[in-house]
Order: sequence, then C-alpha cells, then structure tokens
Amino acid sequence: MITIHQPRRLVVGAGNISQVGTWAAEVASTLVIATPITSGFAERLQLPGKLTLFDAIPGEPDIATLDAALDAARKARPDLIVGLGGGSVMDVAKLVAVLWDSGQSLADVAGPNRVVGRNVRLAQVATTAGTGSEAGIRSLITDPGKGSKIAVESPHMIADLAVLDPELTYSVPPAVTAATGVDAMAHCVEAFTNRKSHPMIDGFARMGFNLVGKYLARAVRDGEDTEAREGMMLASYYGGICLGPVNTAAGHAISYPLGTLLHLPHGLANAIIFPHVLAFNQSVVSAKTAEVADALGLGQGLSQRDLLSAARDFCAGLGIEMSLAANGAKGADLPCFAADAHSIRRLMDNNPADMSEADVLEIYRAAF
Repeated sequence: MITIHQPRRLVVGAGNISQVGTWAAEVASTLVIATPITSGFAERLQLPGKLTLFDAIPGEPDIATLDAALDAARKARPDLIVGLGGGSVMDVAKLVAVLWDSGQSLADVAGPNRVVGRNVRLAQVATTAGTGSEAGIRSLITDPGKGSKIAVESPHMIADLAVLDPELTYSVPPAVTAATGVDAMAHCVEAFTNRKSHPMIDGFARMGFNLVGKYLARAVRDGEDTEAREGMMLASYYGGICLGPVNTAAGHAISYPLGTLLHLPHGLANAIIFPHVLAFNQSVVSAKTAEVADALGLGQGLSQRDLLSAARDFCAGLGIEMSLAANGAKGADLPCFAADAHSIRRLMDNNPADMSEADVLEIYRAAF
C-alpha cells in the first residue's frame, strides 16, 4: 500500500508568483520565510495585510535556525506562512507552520506521524529546482550536537498552495542549477530503484529523470531558458512526490555526512555520490538502471565501470566538481563519514543492493 500526498493547489508557469496574493486575499498577517537572496522576491507575492519577513535561513538550517524562525512566528502570529526559497527554506516553513502555536517541540515531532495538527495556512514558493520540498510531507533539520539530520514526516506539513514559477530560478548560478538538478534526479532514481518501489511512483520518477535528461544541460547553459527552467521545476516536484511514499536510499544516506560534517551543499553532495551508487546498484536493478542511463544519454549496454564513468562525465559536464578532495574533504575523515552514513538505516535499508560499511567507505574513496 502507498499513500500519496500533494499540495491542495499547484500553480505552474512563468510570472505566477503573484497568484499567492490572489489566493491569500483574506489573510491579515503573513510570515514569509526566506534567505537574504530570496527575500528580494517577497514583493512579487503581492500579499495583503501585515507582512513579516524572516530571512536568516542558511544553506543547512539547524535547530538554532528553527528556534529563531519560531520566535519570529510567535511575535507575528500569522494566518499564513510562506516558504520562499529552496528546500532549506521550505523545510523550515513546514516545521514553523506546525510548531509555532501547537505546544509541541521538535523533539516531540521527530519521526513519522507525530505532528498533532496545523492551525495556519501554508504556501510554498520554490526558487530552485532540486529538493521538491514544496511537494512533500517531510522536513530535515541538522542537529549540530549530533552531526546528523532530524527527519520529521507528517501529512499536516503538506502545502495548501505550491507555486512553480521558472522566472524565480533565472538568477540561480549555473553551478547551483547543476547540483540541485542532479539532486532532483537522484530523488527520482533512488525511488525508482528502491526496494519499496511502486508502479505509480515509478511513473512520477520516470517523468522526473526524463525531464532532467532533456532540460538540465539547457538550464545550466542558459539560465533564462524558460522552457528548460520550468521542466526542471517539474522534475524537482515529481522527485518530491517520490519522497513521501517511497523515499531515497543509499545515495542520500552517503551524501548526508557530506552536509552535516563537511558542510557541503546538499545538491553538490548528492551529485558527487550519485554516479557511484547508480553503478553499485546496477547488477540488482539492471533494467531500471538501463532506463535511467538511456534517459540521461549515457549509453546502452554499459558495464558497471563504463556506467560509473559515463555518469561522472554527465555530472562533470554540467560543471560540477566531482572530487571530494577538491571540495575540502580529508582522507582521514572518510571512515567517520562511512560509519555515519551506514547508520542511517531509514535510507540504507531502502537500497536495492545490500551495502556494508566497507562498501560505503570504498564509494567515498572512489569519489575522493
């Protein structure tokens, strides 16, 4: 059995950010959660009533970030919360929406289905194409004390309105476009090849990774290619749908320590790891892997070695620096990363091929 949650309303198309204001016509007070960069889009929302802007969201938000956003919400007492940004912003917006006036703490809601409810409307306006957080019921927050991510999952965190306006992604730099695009693809591919895979989710996953194969290179080349930008936002959205009922697997587990311990952006971490896990799983899910390879233009009938090489070349061709060492990793850190990644059983147990801690370490070394 699977259960699919999607936003109650989805608006897709260039220039449609203003639809938030139209939809929120009766709202008296709004809290917009953003970054210092995405806060520049706040006026385009055309929101009525009082607007409070909280724009102190970093690339990897932690518990202190969430606490500060909750303080802002308790002062503003909003009727509507808008996440205006990428996955980090939208994840914080979800948690603020369900925690600011509920009497629950982050510890109370960690894990699946522990949120008691939500008393405020929630809109998610994506400004990148990667996480698909606007589509989903899951939020991740870093616990700096433990060096790991806290996952919260609840249908109460699904948006009432999600907006995919490709014009908001025009200014995303090529390197970020590339890395977040591979992250969107990884969501789709890891769900597609997952032990929990389901034919209906396979359909969303196929739409997602085929769009990446068609449009990612174009979006990297020309940031104002509206068709390509919209295609990538849809790919990201489909990946977000995949995360709810199926979720990711070893690729994301292996990428997480690169974010929490090495502080790499999530999209970049996933891009570096993606080719290695795709190749590792090939023997167990050969037909599905061949389908992914064909969609990305990697070639047909590839050996494991050639698949790894072609997938690395695909990512590197987008301008992604694929070496962990070049991104600041130290060889001595890799065993610690491997132990951390291998312990993330909620994802590792989804992987189609069994992966030992030694296998994880070997992937890090191959990516070093």
